[in-house]
Amino acid sequence: MKPMASARSPSGRAESRCDCASRVSSFLSPGELPRLPSAVRIPEYDRAAVSTGIVHFGPGAFHRVHQANYIDDLLRTDPRWGICAVSLHSPGVRDALAPQDGLYTTAVLDVECDYRIIGALRELLVAPENPAAVLERLVAPQTRMVSATVTEKGYCLGVGGLLDFEHAEIRHDLKTPEAPTTLIGYLAEALRLRRDAGHTPFVVVSCDNLVDNGARLHRAVAQYARHFDRALADWIEAEVPFPRTMVDSITPATNDALRERVTRALGIGDRWPVQRENFVQWVIERDERADLSALQSAGVTLTDDVALYDRAKLRLLNGAHSTLAYVGSLAGLETVSQAMDNAELATFARRLMTEDILPSVVAPQGLDLRHYIDTILARFCNPEIRHPLAQICWDGSQKLPFRLFGTIADSMAAGRPIDRLCVPVAAWMHFVRTRAQSSQRVVDPLTEQLFDIGLACRNSAASDVPRFLAMSTVFPEELRSARRFVIALNRAYDRLGMASNVLGVLR
Repeated sequence: MKPMASARSPSGRAESRCDCASRVSSFLSPGELPRLPSAVRIPEYDRAAVSTGIVHFGPGAFHRVHQANYIDDLLRTDPRWGICAVSLHSPGVRDALAPQDGLYTTAVLDVECDYRIIGALRELLVAPENPAAVLERLVAPQTRMVSATVTEKGYCLGVGGLLDFEHAEIRHDLKTPEAPTTLIGYLAEALRLRRDAGHTPFVVVSCDNLVDNGARLHRAVAQYARHFDRALADWIEAEVPFPRTMVDSITPATNDALRERVTRALGIGDRWPVQRENFVQWVIERDERADLSALQSAGVTLTDDVALYDRAKLRLLNGAHSTLAYVGSLAGLETVSQAMDNAELATFARRLMTEDILPSVVAPQGLDLRHYIDTILARFCNPEIRHPLAQICWDGSQKLPFRLFGTIADSMAAGRPIDRLCVPVAAWMHFVRTRAQSSQRVVDPLTEQLFDIGLACRNSAASDVPRFLAMSTVFPEELRSARRFVIALNRAYDRLGMASNVLGVLR
């Protein structure tokens, strides 16, 4: 096992952590584990005996509160599944956790709060600093799984979900495939090296909120490989498993309030703790080429119906989440629980889910969708989770096609109403407009284009909506050309724009 990478001077986001941490005299480390309060759970296995079986790209908050928690449970009985965490860009996670030997705290916030030290991260790499080390770990025979939480934009997909060959980083990787910079490039190069060395391929497990995430990633990697090695592409298509997955747990970003809360619970500091709600779910598609049965002992669901789980989550939970975020932000609300405390908005969200979204969702075996809706709404009301609406508003151009547009298209095809479904889409447009006209850029891969559109808006549907609908990479042609959709969207946009009380429009 490689030693944990040494710490570097924090920069950027890490500097704010140091400002807060400067008031703490000692920090989490292996030596501190025996001295932690008994209520704090610590790893129940010998970390020195753990080998690396997983390489994970994108060790942000969600991975560390979700997949790494499952793996931490698995390591109690099977030490072969330790995680090598790889950042494709920022050294922030490595800089924060390397001095702690990869240890960090997960705070599960509910009626009763639970604090747990996770020890599953056995190595932290920053790809731009040492791409050879990343490839070495990927090619190692004991690496059996590669997972990813790189957000939608990390897949470098274009129109129709195909690989965007005009993407600057993809163009770079195709010129120098042996020195990749993207997830796609690393996977293709590592699989080439494994094939040439006679190693079996690893299983690639996407954990991002993309419809058919495994299939999309599989297609993108094969498309990429075909540009320089047709035989490799054929081998990837035939032999490498890319199962679809569904992941779920509400994960607010780490803030100083969480750090202070964790410090009080532990009696020492943690440079980068993470938090989530109590509910957590991980569903992976069965694939005979990938033996992931060990993960079931840690609570992972293996199923043939992952697409149904995925649609239920994306449309019901994520669609409602985006609705609360954009409408709530326009109304001056700050968090999900605040949005749910508002009777008009909470009622609107429930009606949207039960009357407009539910008819477009087929339940996987064993899942009661009405109970699922009740569970989602109860999760949104959790006062211990301070989930900022602004965070959910990020990357709207990438999220809305999966969270709302499919439901709208299905509803139109079935002759069902779409007026309520158009409200969050219109609210996103107003969100972009109001931010731009206060000289703020939204967090989005299309931030500059959206900023220009927002500046040009006049708070009138006739003027503004066509500017957004012209974004063919966001709005599919079936919606852009649908008169019924355009009329409903214009009506929702004008009602929100002219309302002195945004929430009053929802009645």
